[in-house]
Amino acid sequence: MVHNQYLSLNDLMSERKEGVVAKHQDSDTCWQQFSTDVFELSQRLIERDEHKWALCFQDSYYCAVAFMALAHAGKHLILPSNYQPAALEELSSLFDATLHDGLLDNLFNKPAYKLPLEHCVTGNQCRNKAFSSLVLQDIQLTLFTSGTSDTPKPIEKNLQHLSCEVDQLEALWGPLLGNTIICSTVSHQHIYGLLFRVLWPLCSGRAFERLNLVYPEQVLINAQDNRTLISSPALLKRVDNAEGTGQYRALFSSGGPLPEEAAKSSLQRLGVLPIEVFGSTETGGIAYRQQQAECNLWTLFPCVSARLNPDGCLTIKSPFIFEPQWYDTSDYCQLMPNNQFVLKGRADRVIKIEEKRLSLTEVEKRLSQLQFADESAVVPIIVENRTILCAVITLTPYGDDRIALIGKGKFWIELRKYLREWLEPVGIPRKFRVVNEIPTNSQGKRIQRDLVSLFES
Repeated sequence: MVHNQYLSLNDLMSERKEGVVAKHQDSDTCWQQFSTDVFELSQRLIERDEHKWALCFQDSYYCAVAFMALAHAGKHLILPSNYQPAALEELSSLFDATLHDGLLDNLFNKPAYKLPLEHCVTGNQCRNKAFSSLVLQDIQLTLFTSGTSDTPKPIEKNLQHLSCEVDQLEALWGPLLGNTIICSTVSHQHIYGLLFRVLWPLCSGRAFERLNLVYPEQVLINAQDNRTLISSPALLKRVDNAEGTGQYRALFSSGGPLPEEAAKSSLQRLGVLPIEVFGSTETGGIAYRQQQAECNLWTLFPCVSARLNPDGCLTIKSPFIFEPQWYDTSDYCQLMPNNQFVLKGRADRVIKIEEKRLSLTEVEKRLSQLQFADESAVVPIIVENRTILCAVITLTPYGDDRIALIGKGKFWIELRKYLREWLEPVGIPRKFRVVNEIPTNSQGKRIQRDLVSLFES
């Protein structure tokens, strides 16, 4: 089968004429129906006075319809990263109306359209639809940070920024993906999922699965050479606990650091080494790597320039960012030849306790090196006007056995004894919580307030 011609976002609706857009179980939705759905919704939206519309969808097909319809109606797109009612209500002053697929009926007393639209026609019945090319710079988009350490922050972009990034993804990996079907474990409500599981497939003519793969077992069952998986460290770290093996054509991971063990496990169980993408909501993609032979070098996207600021943090210039000037990140780096660099940790994860600078990343690294602990997350907490470190950990089978043998009290003493070989006393966590799994949000990121809440009872 010949792969569809790649089309940039501005000409997508006016030029694409055929192909499968989305898949669910044994049902395919083709381009003709997609075009009709986008046209019908865009015509309804043009008649509305509301300008800022929030997209809140579980189904990626409906998200794609809403996204393109809003763009062609000249509206401002709002993409909350979390559409739980309380979280969405916090953001409700930022949008005028919502588009959803059944999640938000009668919420906030704001106008809302539910997809699929009632009384919609089929592709064969709507022959007069026509789309003009989009002026991408004129179409505004608000995304939100994942809120790992604070309330989610709005990030302003326009569709030209996203289109540039999709063009870059196709240039780098289009030949590798070929005609594969795109399936995903991450939400399209975040920039990574929006780009990789919705916009890139649309522009490249690749079909995408409408709904998320939620469990490692689903990821393994769906592993075929005609499929590409868009995933996160949070899920890939759990693949080794499920049964079976498979073979994806390609596998992407973003949203946080992927442990080397999880990368190796993905190669063994899913047949391919993950392509890790480093970036953020603010910056879009910055760099990528595959962890081969313990290589920890990241390679910049070809269109991204980088240097270090006086604090040793990465500063970039990128077509994916609203500001054309150099943008300071909070990532300590060492620049290397050939547009590569080594990540050294985040500036916002270096804190001061009793006049000593401590890296929370370093404390987590030392915890995870112990034979007791599998994963760890360290957070600072203020107790009686004094800052202490607290650690949430998952135990290895050896750690479980050790607690059963000597009891929790002696176990924590033993654990702290081992940590003193690397860490100063002020850097050793004072409190611990054992969990089956480190809590993460829908993007696979750890949220500080969720971790802190484990120590409040």
